[in-house]
Amino acid sequence: MTKIYAKFINKIVIVGCGSIGQGTLPLILRHIDVDKKNISIVTADERGREIAKKEGIAFYINPLTPKNLEKVLTPLLGEGGFLVNLSVDVSSVALMRYCQKHKALYIDTSVESWPDGYADSKIPISERANYGLRESAMKLKKEFKNGPTTIVCHGANPGIVSHFLKRALMTIAKDVGMKANKPANREEWAKLAKNLGVKTIHCAEYDTQTTNKPKQIGRCENTWSVDGLYGEAVCLPSELGWGTHEKQLPPDGRKYNFGCKSAIYLLRPGTEVKVRTWTPARKNFIGKVITHNESISIADYFTLKKGNKVLYRPTVHYAYRLCDAAMLSLDEIIGKNYRIGEQRILMDEIVDGMDELGMLIMGHKKNAYWYGSQLTIQQARKLAPYQNATGLQVTIGVLAAIVWAIENPRMGIIEADDMDFERMMEIIEPYMGKMVGEYTDWTPLTGRQKLFPESVDKKDPWQFKNFRVV
Repeated sequence: MTKIYAKFINKIVIVGCGSIGQGTLPLILRHIDVDKKNISIVTADERGREIAKKEGIAFYINPLTPKNLEKVLTPLLGEGGFLVNLSVDVSSVALMRYCQKHKALYIDTSVESWPDGYADSKIPISERANYGLRESAMKLKKEFKNGPTTIVCHGANPGIVSHFLKRALMTIAKDVGMKANKPANREEWAKLAKNLGVKTIHCAEYDTQTTNKPKQIGRCENTWSVDGLYGEAVCLPSELGWGTHEKQLPPDGRKYNFGCKSAIYLLRPGTEVKVRTWTPARKNFIGKVITHNESISIADYFTLKKGNKVLYRPTVHYAYRLCDAAMLSLDEIIGKNYRIGEQRILMDEIVDGMDELGMLIMGHKKNAYWYGSQLTIQQARKLAPYQNATGLQVTIGVLAAIVWAIENPRMGIIEADDMDFERMMEIIEPYMGKMVGEYTDWTPLTGRQKLFPESVDKKDPWQFKNFRVV
């Protein structure tokens, strides 16, 4: 796969060069017509230096701060460049503002804050949560309307899962006999989901990648950013888009009193909040409700209103079963009172397994439908260098968003849900391994209450209380 999707004559700066930065670089070189001399990497440590050297890309260790951001970036990016933000501990909003000022395109995979923003107990939970971080980015929409395209949160999830969802909704509509043209805007997409009867949407993911070495005690291991995992699963509260069909707020649930109000948060970190979910390969399993931007943005995008009254919104959240080593790592972190030790991203030592990532859409006439990617480690290694299966699902999402921004350079501040899903799937799908769509009669009540009594709502299986493991 060497198809050139876009040409870019200005400069590209990649901020951060962890596992995602290292995997994104060769995809840019493969699919974007750009002079290598116009690409540079700015990062905080040595990670990625050897790959940059091998690919002939300038590499600078210069951690960005509020004080040096202009001084470091301006000589490298110039006017009209493209900033690919794949860092942690660098304020996404600060970089967005910088890019608007310098007429540069921008993409990131999550809204980040300056160091310790996730873990600063002085900041209210609602403000340091993903909801608050997203709101800080969305506030820029009016200020920079029709400015250079700034794509907020586009990797695997958040990112490509939004395109999976739209394709899946069109499939369900066809299969239940509903005549539905491709919706043209967010209101039409929300009406389609409402008319289908969709109540709950899981980003349901199961990572089965295994290594030839058992997890080392005292070391946090993961198939993607360890810093990212720690921030999302341990430091931030569990968050979920909150649907109009839900009858009661969880006892530890809290509503937001600002912004779009499409979501709630729980007074627990995501690693401690578990739910029942389903994928085609693994069938029913337990996943963690780790906060992610797509839980909030999809719920917001699929909200149907009449004036200020919300008529419809689905419940949306992540349901993630990490690889075995990461699951053990999180248990260890909890046991150490949320302290993290040595870190390792699993890559070359992975010998088998796949990342099964997709959207489970529930409540319609055919009960539930999962659509997404089953990508094995063997397939990932054949498709692109410096990758594992989890990483490739993220890096191709970054590449697709870069292409889309070059093709649509004056869209201002946008999210994955605002983009043309069909164009994005053209770029993404060749790297997804096997794309699978499967219906199931499973519900969170299937096989329950056999050994112990449980408080469940038998009248509506799609209530969050039925999914949650307590």
